[in-house]
Amino acid sequence: MHHSRPTYIASLGLIAGLAGAFWSCSQHSNGSVSKGYHNLTAHFNAYVMARDDIDEVERYLFKNRQENYNETLPILLPLDSNATQPVRPQLDDAIKKASLVAERHQNSKWVDNAYVLIGKTRLYRQDLPNAIEVFKYVNTKGTDEDDKHEALILLMRAYTESGDFPNGLTVAEYLRAQPLNKENTRDFYLTKAYLHQRKGEALVAAGILDATFPFLKKSEATARLHLIAGQLYESAGKAAQANEHFQQVLRTRPNYDQEFFANIYLMQADGNDPKQLARNAERFEEMLNDRKNSDLKDKIYFTMGKADARRGNYDRALVNFNKAIQTGISNTAQVPLTYAEMGNLYFEKKRNYGKAQAYYDSSLALLPQNHAMYTTLANRKKSLDEFVNNQTTIDREDSLQRMAQMNPAALDQLLDKLIDQREKEDAAQAELAKQVTGRTNLSGAQATNSDLAPNDRWVLYNPVQMAQGKQEFMQVWGNRPLADDWRRQNKDASQAIASETSALNGNNPANATNPATPLAAAGAGTRPPVVNTLNQRKAKKDDLYRQIPFSADALQKSNDLLESALYRQGKLYKFQLDQPLLAMATLDRLLVRYPNSSYRPEAYYLMHLAAEQAGKPSPWRDKLLTEFPTSSYARLLSAASNSALANGTETGKGGVNEIAANQTYAKLYELYQSGNSTETLARVEAALGTFGGSKIADKMALLRIILIGRVQGVDAYRQALGEFVRDYPLSPLLSHIKERQAAAEQLTAKRK
Repeated sequence: MHHSRPTYIASLGLIAGLAGAFWSCSQHSNGSVSKGYHNLTAHFNAYVMARDDIDEVERYLFKNRQENYNETLPILLPLDSNATQPVRPQLDDAIKKASLVAERHQNSKWVDNAYVLIGKTRLYRQDLPNAIEVFKYVNTKGTDEDDKHEALILLMRAYTESGDFPNGLTVAEYLRAQPLNKENTRDFYLTKAYLHQRKGEALVAAGILDATFPFLKKSEATARLHLIAGQLYESAGKAAQANEHFQQVLRTRPNYDQEFFANIYLMQADGNDPKQLARNAERFEEMLNDRKNSDLKDKIYFTMGKADARRGNYDRALVNFNKAIQTGISNTAQVPLTYAEMGNLYFEKKRNYGKAQAYYDSSLALLPQNHAMYTTLANRKKSLDEFVNNQTTIDREDSLQRMAQMNPAALDQLLDKLIDQREKEDAAQAELAKQVTGRTNLSGAQATNSDLAPNDRWVLYNPVQMAQGKQEFMQVWGNRPLADDWRRQNKDASQAIASETSALNGNNPANATNPATPLAAAGAGTRPPVVNTLNQRKAKKDDLYRQIPFSADALQKSNDLLESALYRQGKLYKFQLDQPLLAMATLDRLLVRYPNSSYRPEAYYLMHLAAEQAGKPSPWRDKLLTEFPTSSYARLLSAASNSALANGTETGKGGVNEIAANQTYAKLYELYQSGNSTETLARVEAALGTFGGSKIADKMALLRIILIGRVQGVDAYRQALGEFVRDYPLSPLLSHIKERQAAAEQLTAKRK
C-alpha cells in the first residue's frame, strides 16, 4: 500500500508536534509551559496530599499526648514510636506522595517543600540520620530561602533529639543572623528553647519562650507553652515570672487539666500573706469538693503539702502528703513522688534519717529507673541504708550490754516485759489483718486501709510491696497469664495427685475449706491439740538470754561491733549527711567509751574537720599531733594547714570534692608510671593533705607506701604499712596490705 506524499508529510508534522509538546512538559525543561504544568501537578497531585497527611499526624499527636504534670513538660512533643504507631499509614503515605515531587517534577517550585516533608516524616519515624541528611540536602541544593530556613530549623530539632547539642547550637547561631519569616521565627524560637531545655538550661529556655509568645494566638497549645514557661521559671527559682505565666495560662483558652494545674502551681507558690492563705484554703476546699476533681484529689493534697513545706509547716505538710497517698493509692505516677517529698522532709528538715530511708525505699520501689530523680534518691538511700544499719547495731549492742550488767531478778522482769510487748504487737497485727480482710467500703469493695503507714498495710493493699512482688515474680517466672498450676509444665499431672477431697476428683472441698465444719467425723472424740504456752514463753526468754553478752568473749564481740558502728556512723555524719555536730558527738562517744580504740587517730582528724566545718573551736588537731605525730592523719593536717580544697573551699569547711580527688589520683598514677618516684611521693603526700577524707584516700595511701619503698627503703616501707593498717581498718585494700607486710617480714628475716 502506498501513501501519497502530502499524507506522509502531514504524519511527520503530527509526530513532530506531539514530540514538541511532550518536551515542553518534561521535568527537565525550563520552559514556562513545562514549569507551569509541573508546578500545578506537583502541588495538587502530591505536595498538598503529603502536607495534609503530616498535618493529620501532628493533630493526632497533640490531641492524644500524655502529659505528666508532675514534671516539667517538654516544649516540643517528644518523638515516640508508640505514639505514632496509629498514624503510620499517614506517615507512609506522606513520604510516598512527597517523593513523587522529587521523582517526577524536578523543575517544580515545590521540590524543596517536598524534601522538607520527607525529612519531617523521617523525623517523626525517629529515623534521625536520614532526616539529618535530607535537611542538609535542602540547605545545600534548595533554591527558596524560606524553605532552606525551615529545613535548618528541623535540622536543629533532629540534632537536639539525637543529643548532639553542639551541632544544634551551631545551626541556631547561623539562623539567628538570617532574615526569617514570621512562621520560621516562631518555630526557630520554639526549637531553640527546646534545645536549651534538653541541655538543662531552664532559665535560658524560659527566656526564649518569652520571645515566642508574640507570634502565638490564644489556644490550648499556647496555654501549654505558658504552663511550661512557668514550670521552667519556677525550677530556676524565679517565682514572680513563674506566677505571671501561670496566670497567662488561665487567659489563653486552656483545657481543664491545664487550668487545674495552673491554679495548683499558683496556690503552691503563694507566700505567707494571711488573706491569701485564707483564700487558698477556700480554693483547696472547693477543688476537693468538686466532683470533676475526684481523680485529682491526690494532686490537690500533694500541692497543699508542698505549700505547707515551703512555709515551714512540716508536720502539716506530712499530714497532707499522707492524705495524697490515701486518695491516690492507684496512681503509680504520683505516689512515688509523694513518698520522695516525705523522705526529703525527714532528711533535710527534720533530720530523721530512719524515716527518710523508709520513704525513699518506698519511692524507689515505684519510681521508674529512667526518672530524673531516681539516681539522686538511690544515692541518698544508699547512705541512709548504712546509717540505719549502724544505728541498729549501736542501739542493739548498747542495750544488750546494759542487760548483761543488770541483776538477775530485774533482768528476768525486763525480759518478761519485752515478751509481753512483742505478743501485744503480734496480736495487734493479727487483728489489723482481720479487720482489713473483713472490712468493706460503701461500694462493697474491700477497704485498702490506705490510712495506715506503708509498712503497716496488709501486703495486698500496699502498693510498694505489690510492685516489688510483681517485679520479683516477673524476673524469675516472666509475664505469665493467671491460671491454675502455672508452675507445672504438664498440668494433667496435678489432677493425678489431687487429694480425695479435691474438686478435681469430683468431691466437695467444703470440709477442707469451711472452718465451721469439723474435720473429724462426729462422735470420734478427738480434741484439738493443746498448745503449751508456758514452754513457748520459756523458749522465747531463752532465746533472748542467748543474745545477751554474759561471757568475756561475747562481750568482746559486742564491743567490737559497737566500736565499729560508732566509728562508721561518725564518718557518715561528717561526709555523707553533712552533720558536723552529730559527727563530733558520735566520735566523742566512741573515744569516751573506747579510749584505746584503733580508730582514735582518724577520729581526732574527723572531729577536727567537723569542728572547723561547724565553726567550733578544735582541740583535736593538737591532740592528734601530740599523741600520734607519725600517723598519716597528722601528716594530712600538717600538709593541709595552709591549703585549700580543689573545689575552692577551705579545709574542713565542706565535703571533699570526690571528682577532683579521682582526677588528682589519675594524674598521680600516670606520674608514678613515668618512673619519677621522688616527685610523685611529694605530690601524693600533698594530695593526701587535700583529699584525706575522700573515698579514694586509701588508694592514695597505698600509692604512697609503694613510693616510700622505692625512695626511702624497707624500714620506712614497713612502718608505712603498719600505719595503713591502723589508719584504714575498714579499707578493702587491707588484705593486700597484709600480704605486703608478710612479704616484708620474710625479706627482713632473710637479711638477718
